[in-house]
Amino acid sequence: MAQFHVVAGASEVPAHPIVRKITPADLKEALARGFDDFWAMPSHLVFLGLIYPILGVCLAALTFSNNALPLLYPLASGFALVGPFAAIGLYEISRRRELGLSVSWQDAFDVLKSPSIPSIAALGFLLLVIFLVWLTTARLLYQSIFGYAVPASYSEFVSQVLATSEGMKLIVLGNILGFCFAVAVLSISVISFPLLLDRDVGVAVAIYTSVKAVVMNPLTMALWGLIVAAGLLVGSIPLFVGLAIVMPVLGHATWHLYRRVVEPPHPEDAHPAI
Repeated sequence: MAQFHVVAGASEVPAHPIVRKITPADLKEALARGFDDFWAMPSHLVFLGLIYPILGVCLAALTFSNNALPLLYPLASGFALVGPFAAIGLYEISRRRELGLSVSWQDAFDVLKSPSIPSIAALGFLLLVIFLVWLTTARLLYQSIFGYAVPASYSEFVSQVLATSEGMKLIVLGNILGFCFAVAVLSISVISFPLLLDRDVGVAVAIYTSVKAVVMNPLTMALWGLIVAAGLLVGSIPLFVGLAIVMPVLGHATWHLYRRVVEPPHPEDAHPAI
């Protein structure tokens, strides 16, 4: 029964939320509200956001020490794949602020008290599996083009990728594959984590609703995906330091995007204030 709850939620009959049509104006409003949440408590959120650049620097150091330079770019771009789960605490802060409750950075961890935490963890595990498959695919692609030998330094790796025809092939094919992974993750997670935080609907309904939101709003959601990718790219370039600001803003904006895409629940269906 516990496994059934994780997949199907608390109700005996799954209740599918109503999905709305949205426009780029809704994205603009969601981003504006995300910035508003950030500026309401920037010191707290920068503290939380430091987790992301620190993780990025550690991953970069790991690729160098383990002679795994070909995975540096896939690891950096992989933030887009696990970001929806990594930002779950930020959704909780936006939810509490929306309810008019007091908010501090510690409240981000109140998500652990959510009735949907098993479903949230299961969906997070799914994203982790996709992330690992992406890394494996990127490694196999590199080896199919350059063989099993790896460059000895960053400069050699950059020269290999940017100054050879094989490197151009790697860039083109790698980005095509990365795009496919990103579309898949965007489709199943763009609003599923905020939905689970808001209602105990289960993983199946959350993923179905997220995919439906993308199908009903393909151009708008594609634009949202580009905004997220551009933000993460800009945040990652200066040694991942910019992620301390980019991740909190995008996290809060995602909560407000969910509010604009999905009609509010009936009072009895919503999670109480934690």
